[in-house]
Amino acid sequence: MNEDVKFVLDSAEESMQGAIAHLLKEFVKIRAGKASPSMLSSVMVEYYGNMTPLSQVSNINTPDGRTISVQPWEKNLLQEIEKSIMNANLGFNPMNNGDLIIINVPPLTEERRVQLVKQAKAEAEDAKVSIRNARQDANKELRDMDISEDLLKNAEADVQELTDKYSKKVDASLATKEAEIMKV
Repeated sequence: MNEDVKFVLDSAEESMQGAIAHLLKEFVKIRAGKASPSMLSSVMVEYYGNMTPLSQVSNINTPDGRTISVQPWEKNLLQEIEKSIMNANLGFNPMNNGDLIIINVPPLTEERRVQLVKQAKAEAEDAKVSIRNARQDANKELRDMDISEDLLKNAEADVQELTDKYSKKVDASLATKEAEIMKV
């Protein structure tokens, strides 16, 4: 196989892997009823004038399946962390006991589960769009190359094979996440 064609296929696969990685990262943010420190991964706290991820200014634990505790390394950050969690619009109501912040993760209602499944499906569709864009870019690059018609057809078939493979991975990840969300 032509080295340039292999390069195009490799870069298309790399883009598709990136789409899957991004999807899985987004799925972690969609909570499925069980408390997890990653639920607070998007929370940023003002720390000496800079916006800093919560995990870099505190210790985040889950003592049980329904509770998240946030213990800042500096006590004077308690109010700032509490305010940041509220502003992150995650649906949590943090409680400050003077030493640490406790967040009770409420059980999901059926309506909220359906909303989360819709959100997961939207993320999966975004991943599929990224995969199809990678296919389109690869096919365009292949057509712009000076290669034989047969080699072009084979390379396009390989690109389609990659697209199908990664689309199936998206579907499998979505099915797993959907089952996790809907499990009471």
